[in-house]
Amino acid sequence: MKTMRNGSRRDFLRQSFAGAALLCASGGAGALAAAEPVAAKPGAVGAKSRVVVARDELLRGTDSKVDSGRMLALLDRAMQALAGHDHPAEIWRTLVRPSETVSLKVNTLGGRGISTNVLLVAAICKRLQEAGVRASDIVVWDRDSNELERAGFHLAMGGERVQCYGTDRVGYEENLAAWGSVGSCLSKILTQRSGVLINVPVLKDHDGAGVTIALKNMYGVIHNPNKYHPDGCNPYVADLNMLPEIRSRMRLTICDATTAIYEGGPGYKPEHCWNANSLLVSQDPVALDHTGWQMIERKRAEKGLKTLEAKKRAPRYIATAADGEHKLGTNDPKRIALVEV
Repeated sequence: MKTMRNGSRRDFLRQSFAGAALLCASGGAGALAAAEPVAAKPGAVGAKSRVVVARDELLRGTDSKVDSGRMLALLDRAMQALAGHDHPAEIWRTLVRPSETVSLKVNTLGGRGISTNVLLVAAICKRLQEAGVRASDIVVWDRDSNELERAGFHLAMGGERVQCYGTDRVGYEENLAAWGSVGSCLSKILTQRSGVLINVPVLKDHDGAGVTIALKNMYGVIHNPNKYHPDGCNPYVADLNMLPEIRSRMRLTICDATTAIYEGGPGYKPEHCWNANSLLVSQDPVALDHTGWQMIERKRAEKGLKTLEAKKRAPRYIATAADGEHKLGTNDPKRIALVEV
């Protein structure tokens, strides 16, 4: 795919979000049956979980801003590697049906500097609509509307456009959903607007949990995340992801590693960020988290920092999520098919 040299960043966002519903605040494996997984189901006996790491060292071009055309091309390349299929629209049709409602759970806690990139979300929305999903059946969300705006998103509720708002606008379910150590009220966006859930986290270090990537991003769908931070969030992260309301909807994780953080997270610490210019894509959140963790460890080593294990904050919840009780995926490198493109 060619880079959009003539189209502006604003034009790309307008087209992707069907009528400028979600503009950035700065302006600036063969044919598969519909809605069937494009990779091995997490935990399947003898199967390997595919994790794609797609990179583009020229993603930012000649300045610090991500190029919209290159972002779309990077997403396409990642999805093609995951699915073994060349046509972007056909790939997305294997994941979602036109009649389904789709929600994109982003991560905006860290502000504009270390949140899910607006251009990545625009690219995903564009491909979903080309696959037949109506713009108004797509919602981009996180826990708080103000955090979404600070991260560069414009809010939108109602109309024939992509929706974007926080749980603060609609609230949480009254009854607790419970599994293991977790009992929480779930966002009504998850329960009432998410036939399909696409997880769009950020690759981040976490001062307590070790890392926060795919699995821990689900802390943003519950009313009481602060309750589940003791002991490095273990086993709470794994137990939370076992909730049927989450597990039955989760179809894909697209981790934004365009800008990542290796120390001092989850908040924005520019001195500890790096332009990884990458996306991590998988249907196995455990395998993706393990892969992302190792990327962070390599960057820490490059910077002369101790390992997370040595710092006594290794993300042990990843192994818990893979154990015989949870079976949310695999953290065994021998069972992860890592594809780098």
